[in-house]
Amino acid sequence: MFDAMDVGILSFIIAALHAEWNLTPGQMGWIGSVNSIGMAVGALVFGLMADKIGRKNVFMITLLLFSLASGASAFTNSLAIFLILRFIIGAGLGGELPVASTLVSESVPVEKRGSTVVLLESFWAVGWLIAALISYFVIPAYGWQTALIISALPAFYVLYLRIGLPDSPQFTAVQKKEKVSVAENLAKIWAKDYARQTVMLWIVWFCVVFSYYGMFLWLPSVMVMKGFSLIKSFEYVLIMTLAQLPGYFTAAWCIEKFGRKFVLVVYLIGTAVSAYFFGTADSTALLMTSGILLSFFNLGAWGGLYAYTPEQYPTLIRGTGSGMAAAVGRIGGVLGPLLVGYLVAQKISVSMIFTIFCISILIGALAVFILGKETKQKELV
Repeated sequence: MFDAMDVGILSFIIAALHAEWNLTPGQMGWIGSVNSIGMAVGALVFGLMADKIGRKNVFMITLLLFSLASGASAFTNSLAIFLILRFIIGAGLGGELPVASTLVSESVPVEKRGSTVVLLESFWAVGWLIAALISYFVIPAYGWQTALIISALPAFYVLYLRIGLPDSPQFTAVQKKEKVSVAENLAKIWAKDYARQTVMLWIVWFCVVFSYYGMFLWLPSVMVMKGFSLIKSFEYVLIMTLAQLPGYFTAAWCIEKFGRKFVLVVYLIGTAVSAYFFGTADSTALLMTSGILLSFFNLGAWGGLYAYTPEQYPTLIRGTGSGMAAAVGRIGGVLGPLLVGYLVAQKISVSMIFTIFCISILIGALAVFILGKETKQKELV
């Protein structure tokens, strides 16, 4: 929830900074890209650290990192310093997401593991809604700086986590038995036993993050390109965002009933079909219906991916494997929005742009279908 709140507030703050600092579209684009580059670095570094110093410790470090850097960015009036702080915030966010799902997946019974991780991820949608409320009520009345100070409050949550949160029992047990180096962990995810899972995860993470950031960061702009006013486009995007919650909840139910592969393949195909129809929609009804389904299926697939990823590796290399997959995905998160910006500048049609994302998502679904192994009810070792 805190992660999404921070990312969500940023999209509204960029608009405020555009007016206050007279930013060019290129400078505005860099704010989002630097955030994603930080997330890629954070996922890699903190994923490796999670296998060395524990899930709980990394969880607290990353939470402090992005909260304090977010609060500090309220006091800058320089774009360069703001970008440096956004990189640090991105590193904290990128490290925290895979480590949190790893910690939860190692701490709940096998029969509830998948649905619990998906429900954990559903709070991403709640965070976005809180960001929208803060941006609607706080930024116009009190300024963007106040919104960023509010986003520093999660730092206090670390005090509770330090006392009240146990570390992963599986990590604690494994750490007592054997210690391995970072280099050995990196080699292991490409060893014969895990290379297939690693290839599958890297493909699906890249395709999903590439298409998600490419599509969702541009949604309001795409609506404007299709002839809607900016206010109307924000209204419609909010309605589409609300569809994320039932997407998560249905995925949480299906993941224990039908399995991880079923949820990922079905929800990714649903996302691809919705993306195609959203890009080609020529009426308000079709645009809204396909947009709602796009949110529903895409976020359900995200929940499934976070549940599925830690289950591919043993405890010893789980943080490394999950972090590396997320890092590869974040590279897609940098390229997606940049590609859309380039294609729009080249006067490429919205329908063609969304067809590219449709194909990308289908490649991800195919990777899971062909290379993925079902992990439902599988005990983690």
